[in-house]
Amino acid sequence: MNAAALLQPTAIVQNCYVVPDLDAACRQFNAAYGIGPFLGGGEILLEHHFYRGKPAPPVRLRGVFVQAGDLNVELVQILSDGPSAFKEMFAAGAPPALHHVAMYCDSYEGVRDGFVAARYPEAIEFTITAMNADFSYIDTRALNGHFVELYPEHEGIRAMYRQTVEAARNWDRKQLIIPWG
Repeated sequence: MNAAALLQPTAIVQNCYVVPDLDAACRQFNAAYGIGPFLGGGEILLEHHFYRGKPAPPVRLRGVFVQAGDLNVELVQILSDGPSAFKEMFAAGAPPALHHVAMYCDSYEGVRDGFVAARYPEAIEFTITAMNADFSYIDTRALNGHFVELYPEHEGIRAMYRQTVEAARNWDRKQLIIPWG
């Protein structure tokens, strides 16, 4: 099976950009697109990290979600130096760029294994312990120039998306970055 068959029909729910400075990127995206508020901003640890099939140190990052119409946008600043799909694609200090798109999977393992069978390897898999959820980035750069993040169906992830939509709808423009709450 090829990746195109795996992705049809698919709803891409997010574009994620890796940025060198999260606060500056929030200001730049707001100025360029008028979007906000940006939810999050705190440090996150991607634990139980496997990079290219081998155990690797956790990835430390800061990230935010913001709504842009029907699309969620994530901005991520990488804080750790260890190997990861983020570091593989961008050198430290690189300008902001698209890193991955995200999609939900009814069968997380099935979709992941289908990509691998189609010769699109899993670059990283990690756990966000607070959610008790595993995530995977599939290396589809040969197909489309970026990774694909696979989400399991998970109420905690869906709730974050709903909170982002609601925050955009009700934003009073007083605070650009709002911690998750």
